[in-house]
Amino acid sequence: MEDKLVAQIAANPKYQRLVKTRTRFGWLLTAIMMVAYYGYIAVIAFDKELLHQRLGEGVTTLGIPVGFGLIVFTILITGFYVRRANSEFDAMTRDIVKEAGK
Repeated sequence: MEDKLVAQIAANPKYQRLVKTRTRFGWLLTAIMMVAYYGYIAVIAFDKELLHQRLGEGVTTLGIPVGFGLIVFTILITGFYVRRANSEFDAMTRDIVKEAGK
């Protein structure tokens, strides 16, 4: 019975669309995050002077707010994924489960 249900869900076009959409969205956000993170690391590695510029008369350099911004960007992009998952992906999952229960 369980194998039949799994096969039925896997064959459902809505399930296949859910998997495809969620996977593509996850990889897109992963690529964006990798570009942002490794871009920051590349700037540190190859152009230290850019992020070493002082902000005002204090000891804070440009690298501190840029690094903080990267952390905030990570939180925002995670929130963006969670919001879409809680609305669109969960609704699609409910429809799939409802159809499988018939």
